[in-house]
Amino acid sequence: MKPTIYIETTIPSYYFNSRADAELQVQSKWTREWWDGLRKNYGLVSSSAVIDELRDGEHPFQQEKIALMREVKLLAYVEQISWIVDAYIARKAMPNDPRGDALHLAYASFYKCDMLLSWNCRHIVNPNKAEHIEKLNTEMKLHIPRLVTPFELLEKDPQP
Repeated sequence: MKPTIYIETTIPSYYFNSRADAELQVQSKWTREWWDGLRKNYGLVSSSAVIDELRDGEHPFQQEKIALMREVKLLAYVEQISWIVDAYIARKAMPNDPRGDALHLAYASFYKCDMLLSWNCRHIVNPNKAEHIEKLNTEMKLHIPRLVTPFELLEKDPQP
C-alpha cells in the first residue's frame, strides 16, 4: 500500500509560485519536481480547508492551484477534528486560527496520514514543534504524521 500524504495549501501555492525571490523559486522547483515526477508513489489526500484557502481572495494562478487539487481525494470533515483543532490551539502547538495550520494537522492526525506535506516551516514542518505535537498526539491517542517538505521526499522517495 502506498504511503498517504496530506497535501497542505502551500504545496499548490508553491507549485504555481510567481514571486521572484530566489529561495521561493528553488522551493517551487522542488515542489514541481516532486509533484510531476514522484507523487504517483503516494496516496494523496487533503481537505476542503485547503480548497477554501485557495479560493480566498485573489492571487496569481488561483484557478490553476484549485485545478491541481482536483486529483487529490478530499477527506470528510468529522466533529472530532474540531476537538483536535481546539486542543492544538489551547496547548499552543498551533497558531490561534481554527481554519489554518491546526486544522491541517488535525486532518492528517485523525485520518492517520503517513505524512503532512507543507512548506510552512514556521508552524508545521518545524523541528521545534515536532516534539510538542508528538506529545500532544500521544496524549490524545492520535496518529503522529511525519511533517515533511517536498525536498525531503525528493531525497528519500521510495522506489515503486
